[in-house]
Amino acid sequence: MFTGIIEETGTVRSIEEIDGGRRLVVRMKKCAKGLKKGDSIAVNGCCLTATRRKRGKTHSDVSFDLLQETWTRTNFETLEVKGLLNLERSLTPSGRLGGHFVTGHIDGVGRIRKWERKGSDHILEISAPADVMRYVIMKGSIAVDGMSLTVAGVGKNWFRLWIIPHTYEATNLQGRSVGDKVNLEADMIGKYVEKFARR
Repeated sequence: MFTGIIEETGTVRSIEEIDGGRRLVVRMKKCAKGLKKGDSIAVNGCCLTATRRKRGKTHSDVSFDLLQETWTRTNFETLEVKGLLNLERSLTPSGRLGGHFVTGHIDGVGRIRKWERKGSDHILEISAPADVMRYVIMKGSIAVDGMSLTVAGVGKNWFRLWIIPHTYEATNLQGRSVGDKVNLEADMIGKYVEKFARR
């Protein structure tokens, strides 16, 4: 379980094919502290299991094995070496919930349709598939590349977000542009409500 509050941005060191999938190596600092094999980290909002850690003087290179399902369901196919990734360690029982409950299980991939500066803030609009949009509500929460964000506008197949300077500076948004793909996870409360309402 995660909160959607990004702790740092890491960089893609390599992506290579292995039997049955791919291996992603991410360079990180803060999120590698105390990290053990088998621990979970949200990488662009996707919960991944650390399989190896190679320590350096100021950073660590952490390996994650990606199943084909993970590869096809996320925006990982668009990753490039040296590209920025949003990182968050899993929530501890004594930790603070600064965002909302994020499982790290991606519901779908959206595409940035508008990305522009508005004063000191930014406006971000994302086109999303119908099975994600059904859970998007005004002032509700959604995880975009692992970031817990509040919905500021909703269209038929898109939603709008306001991005404050801190979020822009602390995440991979600084490297994003119109047309880029993003991982989306809808608020799980809406999913439970829908299921119970069907009974």
